[in-house]
Amino acid sequence: MLAAASAPSVVIDLALLPGFDALPAFEESAPTFAENAAGKALHYSRHRDGLVFADDSGLVVPALGGAPGVHSARYAGLQATNSQRIEKLLGEMRNKTGSERAAYFVCAIALAERGRAMAIVTGRVDGEILEAPRGSGGFGYDPVFYFPALEKTFAELPAEEKNQRSHRGKAVRKLLAALSSML
Repeated sequence: MLAAASAPSVVIDLALLPGFDALPAFEESAPTFAENAAGKALHYSRHRDGLVFADDSGLVVPALGGAPGVHSARYAGLQATNSQRIEKLLGEMRNKTGSERAAYFVCAIALAERGRAMAIVTGRVDGEILEAPRGSGGFGYDPVFYFPALEKTFAELPAEEKNQRSHRGKAVRKLLAALSSML
C-alpha cells in the first residue's frame, strides 16, 4: 500500500499480479529503461484487469559506453551473483580515474491499463564508482555506488535514507504524483 505524498488522502493498494508466473514472459530487449518498463507494463496489462505498473532500472557508466545499462542484471551473465557483477564492473573500471568514474542509477516506471500506456516516469541519481565495495546493505551495485552528498555508498545508507535519495524512490514519488493527478 502506498500513500501519495502530494495527496495524503489517496491510498493505493499494491499487489503482485495473481498468477503472474503463469503469464507469458516478456523479453526485455529495448535499448532504454523507459522502453523496457513500458513494454512490460503494456504486455502484462493485456493479461490482467486494472492498472499495471512495471519498472526497469540499472546502473549507467558513461566511461563504459553506458554499460551496464539496460543489461545491469545480466551484465556478468544470466546466472551471475551481485558479487560477480560488481567484480566485472570493477575490472572494467580498473584504469578509470576522476570523472571517468562517474555513474548514475536510472529507474523507469511505466503504468498501463488494458494495453494502453497511462504514464512513464523516471528517476535518476548521480554518483561515482568506488575502487572497492563498502557497506553491507542494499543490493546490486549499491556497495560500489558512492553518493558524494553523503560521503557514503548506497550500501552504507539506512534503507529509509536510501529510498529518499535513490533513483527508484524518485521515480515512485513521480508515479504517485501522476496517479494523484489521474484520480
